[in-house]
Amino acid sequence: MKLRQLRYLCEAANHQLNLSKTAQKLHTSQPAISKQIQLLEEELGVQIFIRNGKRIVQITPPGLTILHIARKVLQEAENLKKAAQEFTHEDKGTLTIATTHTQARYALPPVIKRFTAIHPKVRLILRQGSPTQISALVTSGEADIAIATEAIEHFHELIMLPCYQWNRCIVVPPGHSLLQKKKLTLEAISQHPIITYDFAFTGRSKINQAFESKGLTPNVVLTAIDSDVIKTYVELGLGIGILAKMAFDPLRDKHLEAIDASHLFESSTTRIGISRNSYLQGFVFDFIEMFAPHLNKNSIQEKLKQGAV
Repeated sequence: MKLRQLRYLCEAANHQLNLSKTAQKLHTSQPAISKQIQLLEEELGVQIFIRNGKRIVQITPPGLTILHIARKVLQEAENLKKAAQEFTHEDKGTLTIATTHTQARYALPPVIKRFTAIHPKVRLILRQGSPTQISALVTSGEADIAIATEAIEHFHELIMLPCYQWNRCIVVPPGHSLLQKKKLTLEAISQHPIITYDFAFTGRSKINQAFESKGLTPNVVLTAIDSDVIKTYVELGLGIGILAKMAFDPLRDKHLEAIDASHLFESSTTRIGISRNSYLQGFVFDFIEMFAPHLNKNSIQEKLKQGAV
């Protein structure tokens, strides 16, 4: 049994059993992947995949168990590398952060600036996507930490570290009628076309819940994954925007006005997701504490200890 075989197995599962895409990711050939997986099945004496001709169509029940163990083995192999690297090159390494656009654009810049000044030899990689996508990047070992508001809690392989709470604002063009309201209401908002986040992003569920609790159906005419895109279309007059308060900057967004909406929506919590069995190098603890000062190394290690499987 070789680590390469386990890696091929896990990547095939990560790519929905598409060996062509798996081969592209691993920079090898499709026949080579098929051959190594077959050798693994022969050595273990169980069928991992159900095949239709040469095409893999499903993972068998024993295969699911083997896949789960294989992922843990690969995680531990990666942990060995990180542990050795920390003792030989404490100030070097790579930190891959998977996060959403709003976090990358508005919450992370000052933290990254400070971190790179303290750890100039650490290479930072930002991977952006939906909360589900970035959580999957951590569970597969392609990222060290996930930073998101939604979806992390649905990934039981991850330990969640609450970072901070935030709420929303309504953005409108100057002179908009909502600016004349003494107190903003959901009823008033629902009378206008709305531009907001896609369903998978940035606390959208809290927005839906607020309107549903009042028996209102918001007229959402456009959704986007990017706060800047939302603001662009509000400027064009397509509707009013509902977005994270952190995403509005009066100095940059001079052609828009913001109205606080924190009294209308339940606050959302941004969390960091870490794989339960991951080994974190010292600079990862430093980054997390810079992003969320209440999370120090001891508290994070305690969480990891409690959540280890």
